[in-house]
Amino acid sequence: MSEVKGLIHSVESFGSVDGPGIRFLVFLQGCNMRCKFCHNPDTWKTDDVENATWRTAEDVLKQALRYRNYWKNGGGITVSGGEPLLQIDFLLEFFRMAKEKGIHTTLDTAGQPFTREESFFSKFRELMQVTDLILLDIKSIDPEMHREITGYSGENILDLARYLDEIHKPVWIRHVLVPEYSDQDEALRKLDLFLQSLHNVEKVEVLPYHTLGVFKWETLGIPYSLEGIRPPSKERVDNANRLLHTDRYTESSVRA
Repeated sequence: MSEVKGLIHSVESFGSVDGPGIRFLVFLQGCNMRCKFCHNPDTWKTDDVENATWRTAEDVLKQALRYRNYWKNGGGITVSGGEPLLQIDFLLEFFRMAKEKGIHTTLDTAGQPFTREESFFSKFRELMQVTDLILLDIKSIDPEMHREITGYSGENILDLARYLDEIHKPVWIRHVLVPEYSDQDEALRKLDLFLQSLHNVEKVEVLPYHTLGVFKWETLGIPYSLEGIRPPSKERVDNANRLLHTDRYTESSVRA
């Protein structure tokens, strides 16, 4: 048995919004991006052994299987973060083991580490063989705004979206709507055009910015970047849903 270990920030037994059905959620530690609206800044550090635990894939899967009876309607396991692709060796081992058990696997990623260069790309292609669904966060279609929001331009994330289209991997797109940053009509229209160029998108979700994670920034002693920015109004959320044509997409019934 492989001894590949992952640095696990936390787990959640009954997730209902991170993929189809009821899901066991695994949050991996570590993220390179520094999103201004991040509600989990405690997952940023890649070596934070004080707040995360090294565990084998076998150990985490054994815990997840305790809840398998609840995984109805295409439920299963979702791995999120942090950014799970930073721990691709663990992720690959974990999803391989899950698929051997016939479990539906979902990867929740912002895609920042993605590259078609080696050795990452070979591992990523292997990972896609044991991944049923991708939840892909696109922070902004505009490179400069993406850099303003996250610290990175985001071109490789769009390339990831294109690659997933090339291999026909089912994708749900998520877009966090942040006033003054990611809710401009022109950018939303550009994002809509980009998504229309893809053929594998099953669902598009507009996620309204919220401030529920601000206390974590305060606890960690990090100045909150969006002080004074309020959540978007219902009108702006409706506007984003309209411009992104979220009602165009019909989520497939994806089962293991």
